[in-house]
This record gives sequence, structure tokens and C-alpha cells, in this order.
Amino acid sequence: MIQTVTDSSNQRIRVLLVDDHAVVRRGLRGFLELLPDIEIVGEAENGRQALELAARERPDVILMDLLMPVLDGLEATAAIKQAQSEVEIVAVTSFIEEEKVAAALDAGASGYLLKDATAEEVAAAIRGAHAGELQLDPAVARLLAQRLRSRGLNQPVESLTGREREVLVQLAAGASNKEIAYRLSITERTARTHVSNILAKLGLASRTQAALWAVEHKIV
Repeated sequence: MIQTVTDSSNQRIRVLLVDDHAVVRRGLRGFLELLPDIEIVGEAENGRQALELAARERPDVILMDLLMPVLDGLEATAAIKQAQSEVEIVAVTSFIEEEKVAAALDAGASGYLLKDATAEEVAAAIRGAHAGELQLDPAVARLLAQRLRSRGLNQPVESLTGREREVLVQLAAGASNKEIAYRLSITERTARTHVSNILAKLGLASRTQAALWAVEHKIV
């Protein structure tokens, strides 16, 4: 089942709900539609429908269930981010599984919430993701920090240049390469190069891991 809603307003955050349980979608819609800054542009019950709706409705943020039939949330997240890099995706699931969490974030998700999150926490995650901030359930953040430590990803901050540290601070704040370039008065290409160098020096696989590393080492 695919449902769509059309609205000419460009001021509200356009949100797509993706979950294979209708009662979950109904509950989220019931609360989120009461908020003046959020607009529900559609619902999908599997990853394939999510791909179709994302391409058609161009949402700002997608709340993405991970376990779904036809096409799961991980595959859908990766495919949508590849086609529409500007879309922010918050993974929502009922459990914490280390590999699933890491896979979701590596696929491009900008947040990870548990289904027992309060309605206010869901709304905050939507707003945060739309603002370019990393949104993680506290338990998930702790798990990922432990994961980094257990993998031995503990390179000293001294391995970074002064400029790379500045970029890392911006990266940890959720800034895009374009925003980093603007804030540090460098080109976007240079910002991208710095980010790549930071990941390589620290032995990290994603911007999310770099942000967590920065917090863990009290860079921010």
C-alpha cells in the first residue's frame, strides 16, 4: 500500500514514513501531523515502495524501519542515499544489533532510533536530521563507541594536522562538506580531501565513525 499527500508548503519538513506495520505508521502520522513544522508526504510498507515514493515526493527526512519484506531498510537506505544524497534517513527499529546499527549508518543513515522512543524524541530526531545533526539513541551511541574501541581504532589525535582537527570538529557537528568549506573558508574539494585524509589516518570507515571518535577523544 502506498499513500501520498500533496502540499504546496515549502516551510515544513517533508517526512516519509516507512514501516511494514500499519499501526506503527498510523501512530507516527497521528502525532507528527499535529506538529506545525512537519508534513507527512507519504507512507510505504516496504523498501521498494520507499524507493518509489522518495523519488516522487522528494522528502527531506525518511523514518526507515530496517526489517521489512520485499526490500529491507538497509538496502533501501543505501539505494535512496545513492540516488538522493540530500535526503536524511533515520533508521528506526525495535532492537539494537551491533552490525545492523553500523550497517545502517554506513549505508548513509543520519540517525538510529529504537521503536520505544517517545513521540517527542522522534520529532526531535526528524528536526535534528533535517538540520544535519547526527541523531543516535543513547544506547546506540554507547554501543558504537565500544565498537570503535574494541576494533582498536584509537589513533592519537596528534596524527591529524591543525586544519584536519578543525575539519573534524565541523564534521562531528554534522556539517556537510559544503558547510565545512564555507565555515573554514576553503573549497568544497579541499574539505572533501581533508575528510578523506581524516578517515584514512584514523582508520575509520565513515563520517559517523569520525564524529563518534571526536566525541570519544573529547575533540568536541
